[in-house]
Amino acid sequence: MELGIFTFGDIHRDPVRGTVVSPEQNTQDLLERARLADEVGLHYFGVGEHHRADYSVTSPSTVLAAVAAQTRQIKVGSAVTVLSTEDPVRVFQQFATIDLISQGRAELTAGRGSFIESYPLFGARLEDYDALYEEKLELLLRLNAQERITWSGKFRSGLHEAQILPRPFPAEDGRRELDIWIATGGTPQSTVRAAALGKNVMYALLGGSVRNFERHAALYRQTAVEHGHGAAGLKVGVSAPGLVLRDTPAATGRAKEAFRPYWMDTMRRISAERGFPTPSGVTYNMEAAPGGALFVGNPEQVAEKIVRMHGHLQHDRQIFQLDLSSVPQATVLEAIELLGTEVLPMVQRELGRAAGTGVRAANHAAIK
Repeated sequence: MELGIFTFGDIHRDPVRGTVVSPEQNTQDLLERARLADEVGLHYFGVGEHHRADYSVTSPSTVLAAVAAQTRQIKVGSAVTVLSTEDPVRVFQQFATIDLISQGRAELTAGRGSFIESYPLFGARLEDYDALYEEKLELLLRLNAQERITWSGKFRSGLHEAQILPRPFPAEDGRRELDIWIATGGTPQSTVRAAALGKNVMYALLGGSVRNFERHAALYRQTAVEHGHGAAGLKVGVSAPGLVLRDTPAATGRAKEAFRPYWMDTMRRISAERGFPTPSGVTYNMEAAPGGALFVGNPEQVAEKIVRMHGHLQHDRQIFQLDLSSVPQATVLEAIELLGTEVLPMVQRELGRAAGTGVRAANHAAIK
């Protein structure tokens, strides 16, 4: 099991302190988080893409290049690349360059994003939402597989015997290909697409029961086999908001209480924009409960919840957004350290014990 973190560069007004972190400070904070995540042994650092005033990152590849140069072991990648409004040729070149900088640690997660501000910004039409993504994903995968390519499509000029350089860092078997994942919020169509293409899938847990994704993971593996892809060679990932903090004698439930105002702030904003029901304290408690999509608690509680979900999904990677609505940097750094030094060893120990005895991890409800 791999654990990691991701960020969109939130620079919302802190709902507790009332302060706002500048884009320049947030960019430095992201680099500090990446260095610490690498030092404590986490497996992945992801950077998302938004084009709004309340997020600092519009160019994940630029930030990831800086991260790659300052880390040694951790994998670095997008979370996600909004491929619908990008040029696949340029995206491939950027991430191939990051792969060279990092000596093979770059990944690319392709998706359609959770907001639509990039469509008018880059001259794309929302009416082409599905067609844009389908065509650009097909081209990106062709570019990954072939150094020279002849291709034509509807949304960009054609390519004739075009040589696409640079190529990614060579793998152990000599191949020069990026590790490309497909991101989805959990629709059956997106699950089938990723499986049919033989690409790893990343599910975004935005709310509800974690068991809602059990059927998607099963559909993914079944479809992969039906299309001739060995399911054992494909990975299932999960991304979710969360926070892990150590309890103190004076403050049990510290992480849950610390994260509450930041989660409420984000969800109220999104609900107002999209016309969803306004969240409440009851909603938060349900999401933070053992079966909910929020991973908040002390190290033992978070590890136990990861293990429990693994019993349902058998997932290979889980990444956490710790800085939702500008959770303070000191708190985020504490959570990163605990994820690497305490949560990860507990999860690996428990899953290793389950595998060694032939018992599903779901039966190991308690971390010993």
